[in-house]
Amino acid sequence: MLTDIFSDRYLQIELWKSVSELDRRFLVQGFRMVSESLFPYWQDGKAYEPNKTHWKNIHDKLSMELGLSELSPKAYAYQTTLMGKPHMNSGTWTLDHVCKNFVCAEYNSSASADRFMKDRISFIELAFREKHEQIHQTNSTYEKRLLEAQIHDKLKKPGGMRIPGSRADAIRSMHDSLNEAFKSQADELNERMRRAGYSLNYHNGFIQISDDSLIEEQIESEFWHLTSGSQWENVDIDMKEALDLRDSGGRDPAFYAARALESTIKIISDLKGLTHGGERGAHSYIDNLTGKRSGPFLSPWESKALKAYFTDVRNPFGHGPGSAEMPSLSSQQTDWAIENAMSWTKTLIKRN
Repeated sequence: MLTDIFSDRYLQIELWKSVSELDRRFLVQGFRMVSESLFPYWQDGKAYEPNKTHWKNIHDKLSMELGLSELSPKAYAYQTTLMGKPHMNSGTWTLDHVCKNFVCAEYNSSASADRFMKDRISFIELAFREKHEQIHQTNSTYEKRLLEAQIHDKLKKPGGMRIPGSRADAIRSMHDSLNEAFKSQADELNERMRRAGYSLNYHNGFIQISDDSLIEEQIESEFWHLTSGSQWENVDIDMKEALDLRDSGGRDPAFYAARALESTIKIISDLKGLTHGGERGAHSYIDNLTGKRSGPFLSPWESKALKAYFTDVRNPFGHGPGSAEMPSLSSQQTDWAIENAMSWTKTLIKRN
């Protein structure tokens, strides 16, 4: 199965001309975050089996995309002298060691500095994506587990031996701790990339280029946080596509940003019970959120502004131009279209 990695997405964009001491430090720090915080390989002196699986997943996905049989040698063999005679020692390394030798390898110019760094950033990205997907899977069962715990708490018989405290409270606490811990790890990764001087940002399983620190701080960070839930998955996917197309010079990135915004509006219309099945495009869903039944959710001027966005930004790219001139946006207009879609999405989700 194909795996989307940082190296491939930014293959045509040179981000590193050399490998500096700051780069070396970041790779060591990034690897330590994976090995010490995300997936500790060792527990009480023994390999922790659940995390061994995650290390194999990360190693195998990255080595496949890089066209390698292994990220670094899995086996070792060397000769020593034992009782005056040659003796061969051999064995296999654990996967955390194999990956460490790859990520923390000394740069030797056998590949370009740009490719060297991108391949290793890809390891860190895949490790954080693996953790993101693990937490996403756990979160998907949270409501069911909480309901079962609440039922159990209500059915507990008075008297007799019982474990003190509420099982539901324990489920909530574990859920909050798990998500807060990963958010803290993601925040640390972003801060370390900032300190290394990289215009990069990690969010929801991907490391992407982020050129404007103010936009990142005020709009993008909260956008990625709000769209991290499963119901916003299509919003997340289309906005990542918009950013990748913008950063790589691909066609029509604003179209995907508008798709993300349209999905947001449709989802909210569904969640509020306003979708009637007769809608014809984004304008109809905007009307759902502007009518009396919605409260209104949107004021008339907001409705007008949103419709103008889809009319002038999305629609020209959603239909073939025929013999007319191919529509296009300048880089500044593209940035505005993406940032505007992010800002609208953020405020709509927060209102819901």
